[in-house]
Amino acid sequence: MQSLLEKFRIKCVDINVIDELNSKPSEQNWTAFKNMIEPFCIHEAGKDEASAQRTENSRMITDSELEMFEEKSTLQVRLNELLQENSKSANLIIVSMPIARKEAVSDHLYMAWLDILTKNLPPTLLIRGNQKSVLTFYS
Repeated sequence: MQSLLEKFRIKCVDINVIDELNSKPSEQNWTAFKNMIEPFCIHEAGKDEASAQRTENSRMITDSELEMFEEKSTLQVRLNELLQENSKSANLIIVSMPIARKEAVSDHLYMAWLDILTKNLPPTLLIRGNQKSVLTFYS
């Protein structure tokens, strides 16, 4: 990594490798995320009723959707925690934007991911990528 940064003429003093990404976020931050999305949730009392509501308002977040994307949601909360710990004093943070396929994730849940990812951070640039770490350069 150090040699790549030098090759791209990026001045860097410290390189921190973060390996705590897969641990659970703090209960306080997870609760804050749940409270943020609560006004946009449809709680499924019965499957038929929830399906009708979902069709009626396709942008709302259902319980089944929350369950299906729980891992991705916890990842966004955890990323925010790590960015706050390691990059709070940065002038600019550049992060890959989470990918959401149209019709697979509700609008409200996707926007909640973006909101929680960048919450209480310095200016943050979200880059649309393919969720793979790739550096391309010509020698």
